[in-house]
Amino acid sequence: MADRIGFIGLGIMGRPMARNLMKAGFPLTVWNRSRPGIGELVGEGAAEGGSPADVARRSDIVITIVGDSPDVEEVALGANGIIEGAQAGLVHIDMTTISPQVTRRIAEAGVEMLDAPVSGGQQGAIEGTLSIMVGGKAETLERCRPVLAAMGGKIVYCGPAGAGQTVKLCNQIAVALTNLGVCEALVFAARSGIDPRVMIEAVSAGAGTSWQLQNLAPRIVKRDFRPGFKVAHQGKDLRLALEAAEAMAAPLPGTGLVAGLFAALEADGLGEEGTQALVKALEKLAGVEVH
Repeated sequence: MADRIGFIGLGIMGRPMARNLMKAGFPLTVWNRSRPGIGELVGEGAAEGGSPADVARRSDIVITIVGDSPDVEEVALGANGIIEGAQAGLVHIDMTTISPQVTRRIAEAGVEMLDAPVSGGQQGAIEGTLSIMVGGKAETLERCRPVLAAMGGKIVYCGPAGAGQTVKLCNQIAVALTNLGVCEALVFAARSGIDPRVMIEAVSAGAGTSWQLQNLAPRIVKRDFRPGFKVAHQGKDLRLALEAAEAMAAPLPGTGLVAGLFAALEADGLGEEGTQALVKALEKLAGVEVH
């Protein structure tokens, strides 16, 4: 008999991830802070929980993918939180990107927990091809592997509690700095009078290629800034990385630079746009537009 799954957080990532669990045959109970996400999933066959505690009472495994560290703490440990409805054997899998320190604090509260943040964006969530970075007990991961496999194509065990979050922050550092390189190349091409589509075609075939160049650069040229992953969320993740780095005295100068550019975009009211909007911060500085 399939594990009963609770799913909390039905945003851009959560909705398609929950759908993939239902497609894989897992009974699903959902909860979200806003109604639209709940309505969609209930219409497709999920049950509705009254609170995180209610979801926990009706589940063997509860998955959370919400906003930030305080949001995870609230749904896990707050009033009517997961801990209040936890039965013996319940596993909490948090797939939000949050502070590794906060993850360890929640994991010590009593409910068996895996931190399992993801990479791959909205498209990876839809296709069930996410990369999932897991921290916690190895034996708990093995118990939950079939559930994670319904959502991801690559599941990597990273170590004890908090290790999954640490590896995810490594991912975000690499992603953001690669995005900056792509945006700088586009601005440089535009300023030089080169058709950016020609630059993308040429560089994509060589050592300078990247997921960002192949997927985000064409959207920039089309001026398509719809989010697969939002500026505000990228900015949050970079702040988490810088906070963790400061605590370890690990210098991250490039991360500090790109975090400042994302902060400037948020200050300009662009927090809900996709991360490819990073080019707008450079366009503003250069007085040129890539198109």
